[in-house]
Amino acid sequence: MTQTVRQLGRKKILILGAAAALLVLALVGGAVAYLVFRGEELTYQTQAAMRKALPVTAAAELHEHGVKLAEPLKCADLPGATQDELRVSCAGTTSDKKPVAVFGSGDRETAESHYTILVAGKPVVENAPCLGADCHGEEG
Repeated sequence: MTQTVRQLGRKKILILGAAAALLVLALVGGAVAYLVFRGEELTYQTQAAMRKALPVTAAAELHEHGVKLAEPLKCADLPGATQDELRVSCAGTTSDKKPVAVFGSGDRETAESHYTILVAGKPVVENAPCLGADCHGEEG
């Protein structure tokens, strides 16, 4: 090794070492940036968008579970909703007069959404990340 050191010279080795260190830092920095800013976004960017879409996606999800609604769900904003923390609830009844409650939430910071549907107080869907067509890659 001492012969290699002599051939390259200390200055060249220091330059190569610094370049290698910079390359490692760039790769690590890029990996961290990818993890932090990988472009994940909420399906619904606003409270109004979630409130508008939830009756349709929840009805489609209920249909997939064999539940028929008597009429479209009516949705409203939940207390505590903010620009970064979306909160919506919907209510309705099944064709056989059972109460339906739907709860949707979205967190802009984590880009996570959660949906729960109760029919007659029993969960049909619990903390699902999507409902209806949103689960099949279609936009809502």
